[in-house]
Amino acid sequence: MEQARRRELIARVGITIGVDGPAGSGKSTVSKRVALDLGIGCLDTGAMYRALTWYALDQGLDLGDHQAVAAAADVMPLVMDSHPEDPHVFIGEREITADIRTPRISEAVTSVSTNLEVRHWMAREQRRRMLAARASGSGMIAEGRDITTVVCPDADVRVLLLADPEARLRRRTQELYGDQTEAHLAATRAQVEDRDAADSTVSEFLEPAPGVAVVDSSGLGIEQVVAQVLALVDRNLVERTRS
Repeated sequence: MEQARRRELIARVGITIGVDGPAGSGKSTVSKRVALDLGIGCLDTGAMYRALTWYALDQGLDLGDHQAVAAAADVMPLVMDSHPEDPHVFIGEREITADIRTPRISEAVTSVSTNLEVRHWMAREQRRRMLAARASGSGMIAEGRDITTVVCPDADVRVLLLADPEARLRRRTQELYGDQTEAHLAATRAQVEDRDAADSTVSEFLEPAPGVAVVDSSGLGIEQVVAQVLALVDRNLVERTRS
């Protein structure tokens, strides 16, 4: 389907897309490219957890105090745009887009992302943002670990993006360091394994739920993966606009 036709149909019915997958599966890059093609927003759910981590630390909270961190989410003045190429994150009027990508936040975010009370709050807020975008005659793609099962199990298109462990490791290392040296691969391996182990305690992200399409990106280029996701979008749009 041509891009203009996709956008025309989305303007009529809106669209929500959920993409799940482990670290290094390519879900962030693919989601941004799909959002650009469709002209919709891209919700970085990881940035939301990072923003809350930054805010809780800025408030002097103990991240191990789950109730206090969850309460902070209720009052956090989070402002995010959903532009797929140039997203910005603010707490109130302070921009923290770069701050939330620092090692300090990367090392602490697991304590927040495994907080079940926080995850419930995030699921509600992420779903609200997705449905609001859809209702406006546009749409939103969200990527994370449990988008297709918890956040928006009724999303129009649901995808589980997988890749073999070596491909995931190399992609994540390239993303973090801009190269794939042995030293950086070793450093990233521990981070990826620790993140997967922590997330597996609160989310099942390696097995597709019923109705979720699996796309294996191992050995595929980004364009090939994007094309597979767009094919799923095309099928959904045709079905929902058929009259």
